[in-house]
Amino acid sequence: MQDLMIQGTASSVGKSLITAGLCRIFYQEGFKVAPFKSQNMSLNSYATFEGLEIGRAQALQAMAAKVPPSVLMNPILLKPNAENNSQVILLGKPYGNLDAHNYYSIKKKLKDIVIETYHKLKNEFEIIIIEGAGSPAEINLNKDDFVNMGMADIANANVLLVGDIDKGGVFASIYGTIKLLENRHQERIKGLIINKFRGDKNLLKDGLIQIEELVNKPVLGVIPYFKLLLDDEDSANEFKRKYNKFKNDKINISVILLPHISNFTDFDPFYLDDDVILNYIDVPEKIQKSDIIILPGTKNTIEDLRWLKKNKFDIAIKNFNGMIWGICGGFQMLGKFIIDKYGVESMKGDKEEALNLLNLETYLEKGKVTQLVTGTALYEKIYGYEIHAGISKAEGLPFATIQLLNDDSKIWNDGLIYKDDNKTVFGTYIHGIFDSGNFRAKILNIIRDKKKLLQRPAEDLYLRREKELDKLADILRQNLNINFIKKITLR
Repeated sequence: MQDLMIQGTASSVGKSLITAGLCRIFYQEGFKVAPFKSQNMSLNSYATFEGLEIGRAQALQAMAAKVPPSVLMNPILLKPNAENNSQVILLGKPYGNLDAHNYYSIKKKLKDIVIETYHKLKNEFEIIIIEGAGSPAEINLNKDDFVNMGMADIANANVLLVGDIDKGGVFASIYGTIKLLENRHQERIKGLIINKFRGDKNLLKDGLIQIEELVNKPVLGVIPYFKLLLDDEDSANEFKRKYNKFKNDKINISVILLPHISNFTDFDPFYLDDDVILNYIDVPEKIQKSDIIILPGTKNTIEDLRWLKKNKFDIAIKNFNGMIWGICGGFQMLGKFIIDKYGVESMKGDKEEALNLLNLETYLEKGKVTQLVTGTALYEKIYGYEIHAGISKAEGLPFATIQLLNDDSKIWNDGLIYKDDNKTVFGTYIHGIFDSGNFRAKILNIIRDKKKLLQRPAEDLYLRREKELDKLADILRQNLNINFIKKITLR
């Protein structure tokens, strides 16, 4: 068998979901399959069973393959925390904050780690579906590459090249990408995929014939534009959906669009609820139109807290009469102050007064808590994961009682609840808290009761995700030459 790699003409062309769909298809065909992405840049991350951090997209792909997400599937994760600077997560643990120059100075070391990690994964699975990053035609980055064609060389993988027709210029991007590659890398590309097409495929016929002749590669299919409730790789895609609409006969939830927002998939479950409108807001005036406001996770808590104050969100939040949520970094912002003694996220020694809605003091530490948890909150079963820097000293009513997933040897309290006549404030470190249908329904039904709306149950996101992954596989089967893909992979 030969591994398969999905590369794209650019970022956000759909590589992640196509990789996930192919993982599900090969699982359905009876093969032991796993995803792999050597280097991912994303603020959307996930905690594995080992207590390590990987990109959320690779976690979804692992779920598609019906295997536990593992750090072997994403050895390098870059989490931007400032302009031209990222936290480097290496083998699931923080390595340091590096700018581009310093990062590329350790590129050889990173390549060796990628090679070793890939071979460990390969020893456990029959087929690896590898996802590239950005474009293989970034010729200024090709030296010692281990992300695109360099990774294809390491794995001796066949490559499928994906182009996004929704943005326009797909034929030019395919042609230009291929022609900028070395001949040996052009030969690795076995087929082309046109993604996100809207309209009558017959109108593409002449273009498909011509591009095949120009690059001497077959077009394996044209995938229609579709919407499924599956994790997006990039916040740029997600926030196209920030409707900023408010209706009296709906539950209006507003997530504050922080500059360094992370783990925004925490709020995807609300798309399952027909009477909920989920908004991402960037001006404080919209807070008073909301029923629930949420301070999300962030990769730079102190800087985003300062942004809140600069833009008068702090005043609007304190004057808001309703339900307030803080998740992870958002939870820290609801406390008394945050101190970054070691320069973990911002300048060394930074201290910032927080919103003072919860009795909480946070001290950012060099280490990071990364773990899967389960427990009880508001008398409902919950599950999720923690990924955060910092130790918080809290006094008051705990939000939840939790334990490590599959380990009840230690039980502890998480988060805080504060309630008065005007507002209820919930703070928690747990990402994915709204995935549980029963818990989400309890929260939403509080608002429904207040607005005299009909009480409703809620669907569990895990069950919906499984259905969506099967739909994704069906879409690929209907629109791609799967027999050709199997032939070049199973030979």
